[in-house]
Amino acid sequence: MPSIKPKETLVPILCSSHTTPFQTKLKSKIKKIVSLPLSVPALFSTLASLRHFLHESLSTIIDPPLHPLFDPRHVYTGNLAPVDEMEPTDCPVIEGELPISLNGVYIRNGPNPQLQPHRALLLFDGDGMLHSLSLSNGHATYCCRYVKTYKYMLEREAGFPLVPNVFSGFFGLGDILRFVMDTRRIMTGHFNLMNGFGVANTGLAFFSNKLVALCESDLPYIINLTEEGDIETLGRWEFEKKLMTNMSAHPKVDLVTKETFSFTWSLSYPHLTYFRFDENGVKQKGIPIFSINRPCFIHDFAITKRFAVFHETQLVYSLGKVMTGRGTLVDYDPKKTPRIGIMPKYAMNDSEMMWFQVPGFNTIHIINAWENEDDDEIVFVASNIISVENIFNKTVNVSLEKVEINITTGYVCREIISPGNLEFGSINPFYVGRRTSYAYLGVLEEVPKMSGLVKIDLETGLEVARRFYGPGCFGGEPLFVLKNSDNSDCEEDDGFVMSYVHDEKANESKFMIMDAKSPELDIVAVVKLPRRVPYGFHGLFLSK
Repeated sequence: MPSIKPKETLVPILCSSHTTPFQTKLKSKIKKIVSLPLSVPALFSTLASLRHFLHESLSTIIDPPLHPLFDPRHVYTGNLAPVDEMEPTDCPVIEGELPISLNGVYIRNGPNPQLQPHRALLLFDGDGMLHSLSLSNGHATYCCRYVKTYKYMLEREAGFPLVPNVFSGFFGLGDILRFVMDTRRIMTGHFNLMNGFGVANTGLAFFSNKLVALCESDLPYIINLTEEGDIETLGRWEFEKKLMTNMSAHPKVDLVTKETFSFTWSLSYPHLTYFRFDENGVKQKGIPIFSINRPCFIHDFAITKRFAVFHETQLVYSLGKVMTGRGTLVDYDPKKTPRIGIMPKYAMNDSEMMWFQVPGFNTIHIINAWENEDDDEIVFVASNIISVENIFNKTVNVSLEKVEINITTGYVCREIISPGNLEFGSINPFYVGRRTSYAYLGVLEEVPKMSGLVKIDLETGLEVARRFYGPGCFGGEPLFVLKNSDNSDCEEDDGFVMSYVHDEKANESKFMIMDAKSPELDIVAVVKLPRRVPYGFHGLFLSK
């Protein structure tokens, strides 16, 4: 897509001793009119030129040019450009063989805007699209469908964007005015906030016998996978009927106790509420966390056998910045000190919450957490964003780190496991909340694409295995899947690692399955996909 030269931003000053570019150009236009000969055609031509100049200048002031990081014409290009839905389509295996034991569906979420927005649209705000690959007896079937959210259905019927992208932010007076005009639809009943406004584009989870698509601005959407390999949206799971209610895109499913733990966030106080679903899928009473004093961006959390672990970073929510047209909802606070909060998993209130400061530690995704043998020490493993103030940049610096916290003495120890820009990690799901030896992480090239993957020994910090996809080829989150889903007692790394991989030169996509135990993550099978699959976020594998 050809690059678009940004317009010059002209800001008139009402009273100043300095002359602005806008004033200089305006004086020049007026001077031409004053010095004109009394030629009527020339006068009208100059007036028309002045009118065009004023219109262009005012448009630039009202709607300043967007930075490429926020301009959808720049963000959603290449293999992030939207694709249409595709019905179930058979795919050939072009290398190796699909393991007969691997019967199920790999499904991954990601952003895929159905309409061109009026203004800013971050990568994290596009409409959710699910890409699935059904594996059965050595055969593969690909399908992709939008998550049919309330927002998606409203805008599909209207044919133009209706819901303001508050998370992406407002960048001028024009954005604010459009938002004010959009609120009329709420007042007239054309847009019901009780139905949510999320895009369900971030993650997937399976619990309470439900497959759900998630994003942190809304409740989950229930998904059905048909026998033919198709994807259906059954509707919004309204387990709580409250205005602006939501659920984390990273719930923690304990496969041993069959419970699921999660949280909801709010711009109003209390800013975070922790809750769980019991083994029968019944949501329990939420626990407000009153010790979080301002709204902050908490994307992920962790559990151990006895505790829930939250990480408060230097990223905060600033509604004031958005409503004054100065940028995105997420802001960076250099004066804030990151901290980790630990509370009993089955607490009745937040009175037992313990906070520990960890300066310079800012995470988005958490690999795992567990308790050491003495039960007084919590181990917390996550990817630390080194320059978190540049969180929306395409390239960010990341280090994989381990934080050990003694909850009795308050002693905090932090060490770097790997400085190798590793993100979007996965582990054996039966080890969630328990001591973990291995993690599989993507080698981050630029968000959200990975040039390869690495298997890390979390005990020693050594790199056990690695594989790169080749020049111009990029994958996503490397997902670990057990070889035998019915046998949780097998060795921790006895499984496969899988991901969609895209060749940017050939503009072709494939699905790769690798042997998780092998020292070079040997390729087990490669499936050629019927067309390119855009880069995305998180996925899972559901065994049949």
